[in-house]
Amino acid sequence: MLTGSLFRPVTLADRAFFLAHYANYPQVHSDNSFANIVCWNHFAHYTYAYVNDAIILSSTIDGQTKFRPPIGERDPDLLDDVIRLAVDAGDDAPLALIDAGTRDWIREIYPGLPLHPDRAYFEYVYQTRDLSALSGSKFLTIRRHLNRFRRDCDPLVEPVNEENFDGIRNFLVEWCEWKQCNGHPFLGYEKDAMLFAIDHFRELDLHGLFIEARGKMGAIAIFEELNPSTAVVHFEKGLPDCEGIYKAINAETAAYLKNRYEFINRESDMGVPGLREAKMRYHPHHLVEVYYAERADLEKVI
Repeated sequence: MLTGSLFRPVTLADRAFFLAHYANYPQVHSDNSFANIVCWNHFAHYTYAYVNDAIILSSTIDGQTKFRPPIGERDPDLLDDVIRLAVDAGDDAPLALIDAGTRDWIREIYPGLPLHPDRAYFEYVYQTRDLSALSGSKFLTIRRHLNRFRRDCDPLVEPVNEENFDGIRNFLVEWCEWKQCNGHPFLGYEKDAMLFAIDHFRELDLHGLFIEARGKMGAIAIFEELNPSTAVVHFEKGLPDCEGIYKAINAETAAYLKNRYEFINRESDMGVPGLREAKMRYHPHHLVEVYYAERADLEKVI
């Protein structure tokens, strides 16, 4: 019987365990990546249980708890246990981050259970060569902006490492002041997640680039391997001093990764106005779809 007492907080010490498990069950959505979990733990309060050779994750944000389907071999009995626990201990939509393959499996077991697309958390996946080369008419406007940036802003691209961690911390303070994090709590959480990533950069095997523009750090990207074919960009931030700097850090990241990964996952738009249009402008190869189930519907199948 699956109970809340089996769950424990995710910590940095769990990294080797998660990575070994994910080697057998590669993840496609960044929210399940270990780096994402520990960097955002101060916000989402992740816990996990390991039952029948499967990982079950939960998160609690503002007192609202959600569970995710088991990550492991397909086990209908364990899925039923997760659903029962989600109904007992979760919020109004207590089973979430259901990827498309798991959605199809759940529908085989519970054919009448509605599963709703969570569009704000669909992730955008691009061919790395597209983001690196920006070839063809569909990228013409982006190329023009990028060429203007390179001509006008005297950019210098450098890898993130211990020598520039302090500069990145200062950059994030400036970014947060510009974005007025004090009035937007989520941005403050995001800054803290990025600071955690920098503080534990080597432990998490993260990689990154930054761009200096006109002699000042103007943009950073932090990324890692999500699965053998895909890198994921966890953080990408820029200051407004040089127009086109976001396009530049995007292109430089793709150029850095193009010989190692076929795809780049640039995460979701989180329903932020304008961000969806910006991500679609780069013509994703596909979206990683995720779904959720509501409590009222889950109660009918257990």
